[in-house]
Amino acid sequence: MDIIYRTDVMPDTAQVIEVYKSSGLNRPIDDEDRIAEMYSNSNLIITAWHDDKLVGVARSLTDFCYCCYLSDLAVHDDYKQRGIGKKLIALTQQKMGDTVTLILLSAPGAMEYYPKMGFDTITNGFIINRKR
Repeated sequence: MDIIYRTDVMPDTAQVIEVYKSSGLNRPIDDEDRIAEMYSNSNLIITAWHDDKLVGVARSLTDFCYCCYLSDLAVHDDYKQRGIGKKLIALTQQKMGDTVTLILLSAPGAMEYYPKMGFDTITNGFIINRKR
């Protein structure tokens, strides 16, 4: 099965929501306008496609020179365990180069996944959680 990775296409909001639903990533999937705004305000989106089906996405906010926040990494449940998430991370790193720090907040269920992908656990972070 050939998976095509793209940085030149904005995925349809309904397709993104389907990937989020299937992957289990906790996002506001009942608010299509909010998902669309999340994507329109992001400046690095890497997608994975099987034919015309969106099967994975990495959505980031970055300055392209110092830091990159990988805010969403999701792979459709039917396509997990095929290296798609790993490839999306690698392509994000490739776009950033070796002078940019890649940062993410892990979903609780993925805490063991990211160290396997080369991420170090950090203890010097802080967060103010959203109210909704």
